[in-house]
Amino acid sequence: MHVLITGAAGMIGRKLTDRLVIDRALGDHIIEKLTLIDIVQPTRPAGFSDHVKTRAADLAAPGVAAKALEERPDVIFHLAGVVSGEAETDLEKGYHVNLDGTRALLEAIRAVGDGYKPKAIFTSSIAVFGAPFPHAIPDEFHLTPLTSYGTQKAMSELMLSDYTRRGILDGVGIRLPTICVRPGKPNKAASGFFSSIIREPLAGQEAVLPVADTVRHTHASPRSAVGFLLHAAELTREQLGPRINLSMPGVCCTVAEQIDSLTRIAGSKVAARIRREPDALVVRIVSGWPERFEAKRAAALGFTAEATFDDIVRVHIDDELGGKIAN
Repeated sequence: MHVLITGAAGMIGRKLTDRLVIDRALGDHIIEKLTLIDIVQPTRPAGFSDHVKTRAADLAAPGVAAKALEERPDVIFHLAGVVSGEAETDLEKGYHVNLDGTRALLEAIRAVGDGYKPKAIFTSSIAVFGAPFPHAIPDEFHLTPLTSYGTQKAMSELMLSDYTRRGILDGVGIRLPTICVRPGKPNKAASGFFSSIIREPLAGQEAVLPVADTVRHTHASPRSAVGFLLHAAELTREQLGPRINLSMPGVCCTVAEQIDSLTRIAGSKVAARIRREPDALVVRIVSGWPERFEAKRAAALGFTAEATFDDIVRVHIDDELGGKIAN
């Protein structure tokens, strides 16, 4: 099996690559080749095989997507994208990467022809939904995004559905909750503070909280995000049916409950490293996001996430900190 990952240098892309290298298989199929693409050069995984290609390129640029498909990958994980805050402040860049890049990939698949029909897993977002919201977003809730990022993801979902309906590819779109706790340095995602108020205090650093403690949101760990992707790749068309875009499960909690989890696990001294500093742009963007999801279809199809936010904090400590917390 040949697997292509776009956005492979990103956090989820790196973790997905690591998992595939460890497993050496996807379902019942042995992975023989990996192709990794991102706007920056992805790291070549150690100890896999010589059958790995890495490339720094803009997926939306002419010819890039076609070149990525030269060896006809069997499974494509399309993770490449500009994050929410950057897509909102830079309209042209957001549409170029999030929409034009997706369309370039789908069109390149179509152009191969000759019976080529790969499995394509696309990472969408809960930002495709917009207020007013019910208590919990059902699987049938309409797409009314209130940000450019959400709009770009919604448009990509529709394209994925149409190309799947036409038999060009076998698509699955997974709407990720906010992935928390993200390792590494903060990015330009409006949701980044959900991770930073846990990550930085655990590392002995101060974190800034730009929204009220009452803000409620749904989260899943990076470990769960990789699990979502792998599970999506194993779903059959018969299992999924015509509605190929799914909201993923997660832990719904307030910022205050996040901080409570941090306090329980790491102590009040660590939680005291959070400084409250309102940011009007972040407040506006987050106010347009849904809070909780029923995710009944995803659960019925076997997708799973953490049960509590305490679990999410512990995943970060185990996976990123070697089980240790800074005093």
